[in-house]
Amino acid sequence: EKQVFQLRAHMYQARSLFAADSSGLSDPFARVFFISQSQCTEVLNETLCPTWDQLLVFENVELYGEAHEMRDDPPIIVIEIYDQDTVGKADFMGRTFAKPVVKMSDEHYCPPRFPPQLEYYQIYRGNSTAGDLLAAFELLQIGPGGKSDLPPIDGPTDIDRGPILPVPLGIRPVLSKYRVEVNALTHPILMFSVVWSKRACPWVFDGQEGPHLTLDNQHTSASQDLPENELLHPPLNIRVVDCRAFGRYTLVGSHAVSSLRKFIYRPPDKKAQHWNMTG
Repeated sequence: EKQVFQLRAHMYQARSLFAADSSGLSDPFARVFFISQSQCTEVLNETLCPTWDQLLVFENVELYGEAHEMRDDPPIIVIEIYDQDTVGKADFMGRTFAKPVVKMSDEHYCPPRFPPQLEYYQIYRGNSTAGDLLAAFELLQIGPGGKSDLPPIDGPTDIDRGPILPVPLGIRPVLSKYRVEVNALTHPILMFSVVWSKRACPWVFDGQEGPHLTLDNQHTSASQDLPENELLHPPLNIRVVDCRAFGRYTLVGSHAVSSLRKFIYRPPDKKAQHWNMTG
């Protein structure tokens, strides 16, 4: 028996991808394969932790079998990560697999199964791990009423991104504003670049202006919206490059701070302090 579905692939973020370019970074995008269809996310330049924040919708997915089989054992989704090159074909960076949460047409779209929650999927390149994908997948059966019976896609919308749909509310994490401050001690002439999510913040040290430097001394803002859930924070990727003649840079090394939990500072709640003093 033929069943018709709509697949929604909520591609939020990847982290700890390997550096495919000589710069120590990559230009990653993801391709999602399901049955006979495939779609790609947008390409994000120079990052190892891309935040695509993109919803891919696969229409009119035809599957054959009993309804209960589809619900309990849906087909596998294949996700591949590539590095986009300006010349030639994209370079393969890794692959992972996922199973969607299935909603049949006679089921209600409500907790605890829906909306699906973002999960981490381990990315592999051969036998080696190659990062993690943070995503959620749902397979929605189209009943007799057609697509009008499907749950609506609950914003937000982003006019600047054109036809690209962001991950809907209820699935995307709640974000808070963070600010990064870096204290660095360097001796040679080096460029110190911190790459977090889509942002790359470079600072140049000549080793003579003192060992202490914070972003407040620079003309570059380092504010970043990050999930309130610390488990969803991307790692902080640090590159050190040697500044050569004629504006050339050579990668010296890189390092990833996988967890920033011990570095997080939260200012005290002034209202709570006032209540304790007066209460």
